[in-house]
Amino acid sequence: MLEIIPLPALKDNYIWLLKNETNRHIAIIDPSEAEPVLNIIKSDKLIPVAIMITHHHWDHVGGIPGITEQFDIPVYTPKTETVTGSTNPVGEGDIVSLPELDLNLEILDVPGHTSGAVAYYSDEMVFSGDTLFTAGCGRMFEGTPPQMHASLSKFKALADETLLYCGHEYTVANLKFAAAVEPDNKAIQERLQLAEETRSINQPTVPATLAEEKTTNPFLRCDDQAVITAASDYMGKNMEKPAEVFAAIRQWKDNF
Repeated sequence: MLEIIPLPALKDNYIWLLKNETNRHIAIIDPSEAEPVLNIIKSDKLIPVAIMITHHHWDHVGGIPGITEQFDIPVYTPKTETVTGSTNPVGEGDIVSLPELDLNLEILDVPGHTSGAVAYYSDEMVFSGDTLFTAGCGRMFEGTPPQMHASLSKFKALADETLLYCGHEYTVANLKFAAAVEPDNKAIQERLQLAEETRSINQPTVPATLAEEKTTNPFLRCDDQAVITAASDYMGKNMEKPAEVFAAIRQWKDNF
């Protein structure tokens, strides 16, 4: 059995642990800092087998040295980005094989937030880093709107039941923006209420199914007429192409 554990870190980051409940082996995704990881390894007698990195930003890689000083394990990183401590650069179509977890993860190239960001995907789950968030998406620090829209389209093409694990706890804020874009979308209102209740007891709102994202995340809905109309109203001109709609609502979110 595979258990996926969210480790809160820094202000609002999640470090993800993939744990084989039988043999206590774990893989670590985006360790922003080492201490939470080392603490749970010690307390639960876990055995790390790999680190996987979605992009080079400091709040996703800062824990690598502290972990690898104690455990000689591979560090998978995007092949077009520089990450200190990388041992295994990966890109689109590569497979990360984790036999200790009975798991294979496929690499998706998802540039936009950074120029070389990747996601780790299986039939049941996808780890998106800061490219796709629950109810939102990352800022474009290094990529372009067409790049980011194409990357988000890869996530949208995955099966509805796929669970989305992202790098930050941003769901409530993202849903408030989604409600501004689509004020008549009842699914957004219901999800926002549930997310606020979940956070009020300090529980994570992540993961979410891609089915939820496809009905409530405006950045995956750039071909929906309600989102097109909202983007056009915001920009003061008719928007038609989905990538243009995406660029408009990303600009709107940046200023929200």
